[in-house]
Amino acid sequence: MKYRLGTWAVAATMAASPVMADLVFPSLSYRTGPYAANGIPFADGYADYFTLLNERDGGIGGVPVRVPECETGYNTEKGVECYESTKGDGALVYQPLSTGITYQLIPKATADGIPVHSMGYGRTSAKDGTVFRNIFNYPANYWDGASYAIKHLLQVNDGSLEGKKIALVYHNSAYGKEPIRTLEELSEKHGFELMLLAVDHPGQEQKSQWLQIRRERPDNVIMYGWGVMNQVAIQEAANIRFPMENFIGIWWSGSENDVRPAGAAADGYKALAFHNVGDDFPVFEDIQTYVVDAGKAAGAGDQIGTVLYNRGLYAAMLAAEAARTAQEIHGVDEITSEMMRDGMEALSITEERMTELGLPNFGPTFEVSCENHGGGGFVAMAQWSATDDQWRLISDYEQSDQDVIGPLIAEDAAAFASENNITPGCN
Repeated sequence: MKYRLGTWAVAATMAASPVMADLVFPSLSYRTGPYAANGIPFADGYADYFTLLNERDGGIGGVPVRVPECETGYNTEKGVECYESTKGDGALVYQPLSTGITYQLIPKATADGIPVHSMGYGRTSAKDGTVFRNIFNYPANYWDGASYAIKHLLQVNDGSLEGKKIALVYHNSAYGKEPIRTLEELSEKHGFELMLLAVDHPGQEQKSQWLQIRRERPDNVIMYGWGVMNQVAIQEAANIRFPMENFIGIWWSGSENDVRPAGAAADGYKALAFHNVGDDFPVFEDIQTYVVDAGKAAGAGDQIGTVLYNRGLYAAMLAAEAARTAQEIHGVDEITSEMMRDGMEALSITEERMTELGLPNFGPTFEVSCENHGGGGFVAMAQWSATDDQWRLISDYEQSDQDVIGPLIAEDAAAFASENNITPGCN
């Protein structure tokens, strides 16, 4: 109940405030620190898409967009400080780009009436919108990723993993630990043995983990890593001649930065994906014309089409479409964060709309609702070609095992509701 009262209080305050001159989408970025190589292209893609909307369309619904950037260094404490320092500036939605920061912002943003979109990260059970009213994680979550990794392994092993051994190499943080429960359930369902190998931040020391892999010889390795941890793991796997086609990373372990340092040895490495790769989409022609050539790019303009630039662009596109939806629902152009939340909860991403946006076949179609803040859980598989120096999707988008994931989400969301005195529901 306290969350609901907080939401009303913020809505009333914002309604009484002067009309905002623009739509504000804060960027909690990290261009410094051990994860900068990954944070920079995401932040560039996020900023460049909004710049495109300003330069080409005059903003969203005729209202200019502003993207204040605050450096977190992928540090949870700094991330919370960034939130506190920017939330009063008319912030419509936060995309923390960190599971640790997301966990800290769940109660804060809910009380403040500001939505959070942790796209493909954060607390998986936030998919349950009846409990997590202001938190969204569409189009897919960490448990979807773990499930689809196993689904792919079933497909390449004639439908059976009985007696197989699968290792999870994971970042020793809230992020890396997210898939463990799901993989434990799936190991019981499919009869494989699960090995758990934690890697401490920032992930440069992994000799012992890969010596254990060489000794125990798992059939497959799944990795939930980030930053330098990924490239070190791939190099260590190459050093022990682990077959790259049997090594699958989550989508945060599948960028060019992760595979290029290992050179030809990384060929065949796989990674999960919830959006497409490369720059062969019409939207990039507009970004080149209106943003890069106009000297308005957030970076040097050399990251366009890379995995993490595309992810930042995708995150911005979803935010912009939710803002448009909010404008339509409420019949106003200058929306508040409460209206933005409504737009996110009513978001519908169709292939027709993606094509109109210059992003045909870029990601899965999905719809959001009060009950479902996470989309359909459709995931694809990508594979790295060292010869061609590029990622390719090698599968269609396929749904994760909702029979396993659904009950786990319901259980975790119910526990959170009980601990925080929340009455689940839609209104």
